[in-house]
Amino acid sequence: MTANMKEFLIAPDPKAASLSENLQGIDQSGDAISLPVVVEKPLTLFLNGQEIVTMMTIGDYPDYLALGYLLNQNMLHADDKVTGIDYDEDLGVVVVRTERETDFEDKLKKKTQTSGCAQGTVFGDVMEKFEDIVLDTDAVLKTSWIYDLSRKINQQPSLYLEAGAIHGCVLCEGDRPLIYMEDVGRHNAIDKIAGYMWRHGISPRDKIFYTTGRLTSEMVIKTVQMQLSIVISRSGFTAWGVDLARQANLTLIGRARGKRFVCLSGAERLVFDADPAKIPDEPRKYQRKAAQ
Repeated sequence: MTANMKEFLIAPDPKAASLSENLQGIDQSGDAISLPVVVEKPLTLFLNGQEIVTMMTIGDYPDYLALGYLLNQNMLHADDKVTGIDYDEDLGVVVVRTERETDFEDKLKKKTQTSGCAQGTVFGDVMEKFEDIVLDTDAVLKTSWIYDLSRKINQQPSLYLEAGAIHGCVLCEGDRPLIYMEDVGRHNAIDKIAGYMWRHGISPRDKIFYTTGRLTSEMVIKTVQMQLSIVISRSGFTAWGVDLARQANLTLIGRARGKRFVCLSGAERLVFDADPAKIPDEPRKYQRKAAQ
């Protein structure tokens, strides 16, 4: 990557007034404290005239969240023409309008509560397109990129570091973090990235997905649907998430903290170009935040 390329085209703003608020309390010694706490609020999504779902979210980027959710639910097609996105902050409503007529009454009857934080929900058959997607076999992941991305992302000012109780997801290219989204549920954060990619015509080719959250079945399915070939997480795995990743030939990197990581799928994309012994230990303050 060239040194003058800008990193973080979108990055969290932990000081944004609407995303957190200071609450008063006492600590373990009985001393008064003021603590930043993440705000969550309901956002009801409509597709044309049909109510789809109400999501709990921090409220930023409702347009990207709405688009990404519909894309990852297979309710919005890659070639659909969106004629408008209307957002009413006071009502907590976002309406996506398409040129194509839509009706998902039958699909909405089949609801699955996922392992996502804040009770993620998917409708219909969660494996609708999964088996038909072929991921990029030419994609590579240098181990030096894993270390560089972890350092850059984990030291970037964020709600994750400021207040905890939130997940971050980042779209990366090589060792360069591009789009950093946060939300109370990792499924919301990845949907925001999907919406941004679709709206701005960003190709998944040569891109890497980074998350602070667990690599569950839902996260693997969404990543594969977005045609991203490589995932890195600070957290661990679920067995079904690993099984799905292996079926799709998705490179799955977990427990990426400091100089350590574990690969449970797609190891053939790894290029070992860094000596772990020369990687510095992660600062303690970032280790503590990772445990929240």
